[in-house]
Amino acid sequence: MSYIVATLTMLTLLLTSPLVQTEPAVMTAADLLALPVEAPDRLLAYGREASQYGELRLPHGRDPHPLVVLVHGGCFRHEFADARSIGAMADALKREGIATWSLEYRRLKELGAGWPGTYRDVGAGVDYVRELATRYRLDLSRVIILGHSAGGHLAHWAAARARLTPGSALYVERPFVPRGVINLAGRMDMTVGIDEYEATCELPSAPRLPVLRTLLGGLPDQVPDRYAQVSLPALLPLGVRQVMIWGTRENFVPVRQAETFVAAARGAGDDAELQMVTGAGHFETASPGSSAWPVVLSAIKSLLAARQ
Repeated sequence: MSYIVATLTMLTLLLTSPLVQTEPAVMTAADLLALPVEAPDRLLAYGREASQYGELRLPHGRDPHPLVVLVHGGCFRHEFADARSIGAMADALKREGIATWSLEYRRLKELGAGWPGTYRDVGAGVDYVRELATRYRLDLSRVIILGHSAGGHLAHWAAARARLTPGSALYVERPFVPRGVINLAGRMDMTVGIDEYEATCELPSAPRLPVLRTLLGGLPDQVPDRYAQVSLPALLPLGVRQVMIWGTRENFVPVRQAETFVAAARGAGDDAELQMVTGAGHFETASPGSSAWPVVLSAIKSLLAARQ
């Protein structure tokens, strides 16, 4: 009997030992989409197409509010996510006294999506904050752009548009320049890791859709000018503050891409930094209930409060 008791005790110790404990599961896309979201205060069109709209959330109070332009992710595909997917973050910021403008934009398989429509939509949605400020209590001197995943790339690009030249299909005069940008696990250099990224964006039950080459109309050697107009390293220096936030368990965009970009941005004279969140995966950075939220919120408040 003592042998059996000793054996059971040993098994219990082994099963509860830190050496065999597994890490908690990371959030999934379904977890993010399941978060409760309140209705926006306003649903406003910035263009004529069905997906050219934004969700505006306004805190209480009379003073002009700082504003965060939010850009959701979803692999650039319409099946994966829409503006509601970043709604929980928008609700949390509203409770902090920060207004939000959550952009929808044309995504792959929608008419006009891809090159140049998707990028033009995001740029137009960002520029629309000037119109919003004439109708609502918004402080245009305190505006930043934040995006998650594919939206992280689009947000980062939107903050860099002033670097485009008139020959670009994405060029506009006087693009709105934010105080800073926060990229939550979004691509920066569109020319690297294409196969790996596209594999993570496939739907098992649907026909194959290589998202990056569909978005831009080919591979870098086929349409180099397009990649040069949307890859952040090719546009440096951006001239705005940049914060990249990655989880240590990120599995969509390798952290080495962020590290390489931050080094290049700093070398070009930009104010850029990478912040890591221990234990977070790809979707925690977009969830206000996760361990990543204090890091994200601190970065938002820091950029909004920073001197220009």
